Amino acid sequence: MQYRQLGRSGLRVSTFTLGTMGFGGTGFAANVGKIDVAGAREQIAVAKDFGVNLIDTADVYSTGWSEEILGEALGDKRDDWLVATKVRMPMGDGPNDAGLSRHHVIRAAEASLRRLKTDYIDLYQVHEWDGHTPLEETLGALNDLVRSGKVRYIGCSNFAAWQLMKALAVSDARHLERFVSQQMFYSLQNRDIEAEHIPLTVDQGLGVLVWSPLAGGLLSGKYRRGVDAPEGSRHLTDWDEPPVHDEDKLYDTIEKAVQIGEAHGVSAARVSLAWLLSKPGVTSLIVGARTPEQLRDSLAAADLELTADEVAALDDVSGSPLRYPFWHQRNTSADRLSPADLTQIAPFLDK
Repeated sequence: MQYRQLGRSGLRVSTFTLGTMGFGGTGFAANVGKIDVAGAREQIAVAKDFGVNLIDTADVYSTGWSEEILGEALGDKRDDWLVATKVRMPMGDGPNDAGLSRHHVIRAAEASLRRLKTDYIDLYQVHEWDGHTPLEETLGALNDLVRSGKVRYIGCSNFAAWQLMKALAVSDARHLERFVSQQMFYSLQNRDIEAEHIPLTVDQGLGVLVWSPLAGGLLSGKYRRGVDAPEGSRHLTDWDEPPVHDEDKLYDTIEKAVQIGEAHGVSAARVSLAWLLSKPGVTSLIVGARTPEQLRDSLAAADLELTADEVAALDDVSGSPLRYPFWHQRNTSADRLSPADLTQIAPFLDK
């Protein structure tokens, strides 16, 4: 297992993070897994054996049950781990039971601490944008949590690039704690964040934690063109996170991952994960699993090194044309591109 610096912070995190949406497994998390305390302990033990040091959860996962199970499963080993959780989504029916107001952020943090059976959160992430609450209010509340010692670092998730840049500017102008990371969806199935978020990450010194790196299981290798998926599996039309807009392109990408995997004697899932770890800006991949065996297969991708040609082949089959204004910058500004610019434009300079 490798360890990478989380943004500009001094914190080093494993290139794989244990995801816990399946802990509890109720509500929208039911499709991910229904893992109890014993199952959580088993998965935590597997993750530890592989060198994982970060666990990610959220208050909204099974309406707090995921945090409760994690806290119980960690027990007196809590200090051996970095624990990340999130705030923003509804945790009740009241008008102030959601969002990023000072009221909800601080109240939710206290509730997460109780459920996790701990007195500090290593990485506290705002789970989604709140367009009704001033950033100054949200960031001020997060800053107070850090100053109190209840939170060590702060991050965001699912922000648009302009929203994240605005938040960083507010933090810098008001001398408030700054987001050290962003948690985003990124995979061979959808590479949207390469347009704006990855250049921003490199320019601003952020970490990237990738959620659903196998696109909800689409890149596992069990979904193939002309092959019936295993009984009980979802159909492509059932997916809304992530939505599938181009089935042919997805199947072409999966076939390439399967082909490369066969050459290495590994699963398409491992190939998909290894590809992500080769991309600029990526810090850690959040992987969850229904079973310890699935978790072991995913974590084994830490030891898979793809060749430059294999990465390029996956880039080609899964990629999209360069968007404006980036194709124009490639044509007219190639003599003055920064490292952040090059994360997206460099592969197109010879095309």
